[in-house]
Amino acid sequence: MCSKKSNSLTDFEKAVYGAVLEIPLGATRSYAWVAARIGRPGAARAVGNALHKNPYAPFVPCHRVIAADGSLGGYSGGPTRKRALLEKERRIAAKNETKGLRETKRL
Repeated sequence: MCSKKSNSLTDFEKAVYGAVLEIPLGATRSYAWVAARIGRPGAARAVGNALHKNPYAPFVPCHRVIAADGSLGGYSGGPTRKRALLEKERRIAAKNETKGLRETKRL
């Protein structure tokens, strides 16, 4: 992750991290999605650069951002770690969804 101090974040980086926080557990979005979400379509590469500097990982879950073609894209922990985090989150989300369905049936 990064040694950059949070008080030196640019407005762009703050916007990127805010958009990434909207990505649900177990889901992924593309760098282009994040760029569009913050009103900067065409800034996908800049989004990737901002995520590379993410001082809040894993609390700002930059591992949920992938390339538009579905490939993993970059991650400071490496592709194996990124894939493992995504798979773990998908299992947790599926378990939570199943639990939610059971709770609904009781009502």
